[in-house]
Amino acid sequence: MKTVSFTQMKDGTKEDYQLLEHAEKPYLAMTAERILSELGRQGEDTLTGYKITRMDHGLQAATRARREGADIDWIIGALLHDIGDGLAPQNHDRFSAEVIRPFVRDEVAWVVEHHGIFQMLYYARHYGWDENARDRFKDHVHFKACSDFCERWDQSSFDPEFPTDTLESFEPLVREVFARKAYDPAVLQVGVSNGLPTI
Repeated sequence: MKTVSFTQMKDGTKEDYQLLEHAEKPYLAMTAERILSELGRQGEDTLTGYKITRMDHGLQAATRARREGADIDWIIGALLHDIGDGLAPQNHDRFSAEVIRPFVRDEVAWVVEHHGIFQMLYYARHYGWDENARDRFKDHVHFKACSDFCERWDQSSFDPEFPTDTLESFEPLVREVFARKAYDPAVLQVGVSNGLPTI
């Protein structure tokens, strides 16, 4: 297998970088498969103490979103909102947002990025923390969407008896979203706030 000639990036040639560009295409095309693999891993290696695994939590949130008529971006946001738990438990919300940010509406990425502080409404008082810390965003265009996301799909999705859709049922959606052109302005729709579907 051909490799680059350099050991320091600054010494790379045009041919080196063309080789890397060519090699990157099939790797990028496998992003959805790596995402699905990570979700599967979260079904085996998970945070203890909860009644369900992190994978089941994401599946349950995404199932709720889908059953309420959410579009594909919201469903993927719900499915992957905690995908960062394994590698970045202290800032999983921001980590998770960066995974989906190039491929979904800005609104969805913002909600995933901030859901951690919004979720504090439900538990912060038990630790002596500010349960209203999210109020610093009260004038943000996506505040209501994040509040609704947490209430309807996140905080309510820890129920082992809930009839949750399978990971396999979400695989086509994951592949569709991660096959999009990254950072496509038509997808990102920066500044647009549609909110969650009305129920």
